[in-house]
Amino acid sequence: MDSLLIRDATVADGSGEPAYRADVAVEEGRITAVVAEGTGPRPVGTGRTLDAAGLTLAPGFIDMHAHSDLALLRDPDHSAKAAQGVTLEVVGQDGLSYAPVDDRTLAEVRSAIAGWNGPGDDVDFDWRTVGEYLDRIDRQGTAVNAAYLVPQGSVRMLAVGWDDRPASAEETAEMRRLVAEGLEQGAVGMSSGLTYTPGMYASDAELTELCRTVASYGGYYCPHHRSYGRDALQAYEEMVALSRDAGCALHLAHATMNFGVNEGRGPELTALLDRALDGGADITLDTYPYTPGCTTLVAMLPSWASAGGPEAVMDRLSDDATCARIRHTMEVEGADGCHGVPMDWSTIEISGVSDPALSGYVGRTVAESAAMRGEDAFATARRLLVEDRLGTTILQHVGHEENVRHIMRHRVHTAGSDGILQGEKPHPRAYGTFPQYLGRYVRELGVLTLEECVAHLTSRAAARLRLPDRGLVREGHRADLVLFDAETVAPGSTFDNPRALPDGIPYVLIDGRFVMDEGRRTDVLAGRSVRRTP
Repeated sequence: MDSLLIRDATVADGSGEPAYRADVAVEEGRITAVVAEGTGPRPVGTGRTLDAAGLTLAPGFIDMHAHSDLALLRDPDHSAKAAQGVTLEVVGQDGLSYAPVDDRTLAEVRSAIAGWNGPGDDVDFDWRTVGEYLDRIDRQGTAVNAAYLVPQGSVRMLAVGWDDRPASAEETAEMRRLVAEGLEQGAVGMSSGLTYTPGMYASDAELTELCRTVASYGGYYCPHHRSYGRDALQAYEEMVALSRDAGCALHLAHATMNFGVNEGRGPELTALLDRALDGGADITLDTYPYTPGCTTLVAMLPSWASAGGPEAVMDRLSDDATCARIRHTMEVEGADGCHGVPMDWSTIEISGVSDPALSGYVGRTVAESAAMRGEDAFATARRLLVEDRLGTTILQHVGHEENVRHIMRHRVHTAGSDGILQGEKPHPRAYGTFPQYLGRYVRELGVLTLEECVAHLTSRAAARLRLPDRGLVREGHRADLVLFDAETVAPGSTFDNPRALPDGIPYVLIDGRFVMDEGRRTDVLAGRSVRRTP
């Protein structure tokens, strides 16, 4: 961690206040001086001096919703995030991840979220607890820092299994113990995936008990709630009430309003949140700046069809009578896996498969593939689920631009990529979320000012994570920094070319070390675990 002097940068310091021209000095991984132009003697450095004229200096960006749980370990380059200016990711999302586990549940969770992270055959799973996972990150170092949420679905898997039933008092006590253990070992909160099994089988009373444990450690609850479709507003209300009853801080994951039933209803969501905030609630949210969503194809199934775990799902998919019932639920009634909305197969685009032999499906909607095969769409989806052993990833084209723009303006908004890196054609948000905010929504559309946007991407997230020395360009803060050209910053990733790196972000530093230097990824692995502070 050599000394560094950054000269003549335009500093958007993360506070939301107007940017200013300044010199910034870094020593031993910390910011040691921020001298605005004309306010005093310019600092003198003993190491590298970087001429930043024409560049904006900001705190490193914080991705509040990431699916890099395995990518952090198997991909030292990790340019998908490093090149965007991301210096910290929050993983363990949507209630399903790889700690805490035992040997049985590790195999189950690897299968259940292969569509998010791949099967993991190239990873040495030498951990079982949250602390051991974070220790693994620290031992090998990573491209960016990582914080972790205890995944409630994985916890329920350990204590209850995959059954759709209430937890007993003993099982609830065991889940509370597991959540507490994860928080004691450094997790910053707890996540849920309430349209994913087995976490979705938890009642509000069960979740409230777990959230009371989270609150006792000063953590926050991050739910993927029960509906983003037909019952979206009720689902948001449910989470607000649950967090209030538990006395737990709430962070709403990918807080979108999707499907035709919610077109133009973003203001109803923000009004609901404003009422709760004005009443004293502690709430934040994150969004990605795109309209399509991304998940796994198996997640579209009704919850009853996923009871019992991945092998039980495969058994049901092999039975014609059961599949007829699944189809009716999905296409006529609206499955809870598809947020209560009847399935429109023309909106479901295959973005990745686990079996390379199935790559011909990638880039086409299920409806298009079915037409090419001369069969109905459900038959194609069923075939793909079986042949890919549930490992298929999808894009779901169900969002609304006016809702995206409205929600990102909200006073508690932060950014989360929800970036799934798996598959031949991943969602471009995995590689483009942060430059998309700065390029499209700041420079091109003016939805946010530059200073407002930087605050959303940095200090607001750091405050939610209770990180007092990150998220601002201030003396004494960690030198997690990004330098970008506000006139050219833009995502390179598109739906046709989703892994292209962004333009206009030449420098990224973690702890004062260059992770990106002149637009190229260095070999620096400065990332470490960021653990809950007592």
